Amino acid sequence: MDQDMSRIGVSLPENLLEKFDKIITKRGYSSRSEGVRDAIRGYIRFYDWMGEVQGERIGILSMTYEHSRRGLVSSLLDVEHEFATITRSTVHVHISNDECMEVLILQGDGKEVKAIAERIMALKGVKNVKLTTIKPGQEA
Repeated sequence: MDQDMSRIGVSLPENLLEKFDKIITKRGYSSRSEGVRDAIRGYIRFYDWMGEVQGERIGILSMTYEHSRRGLVSSLLDVEHEFATITRSTVHVHISNDECMEVLILQGDGKEVKAIAERIMALKGVKNVKLTTIKPGQEA
């Protein structure tokens, strides 16, 4: 069954588009549109999974960000301090002069674990955020 298609316009930095083009070529997509559709489906699956983060959780939140972005480090610290009751440990790594990686070990209510991830994702200058959680006592 054919679906109605909508056309959208997206502005991207040139380096991001170049990387995306390399990936879609390697993965064998027939077009950028096919790659964008797949990426959006993945984003929707991740969003749905985040909705299931409930109850007691232990999690790892990793992020990379532009440390030179004006006000970003201060905003990150504000968010991290707001969620200090669920933060067990942090690790900070300098990737380059302009980019840092931070890893937070979190434990607490899933809603709070999810909330800190969403707050950090929304900050301009944060490039990548990944949250992985488990229920305490959950067997692999």
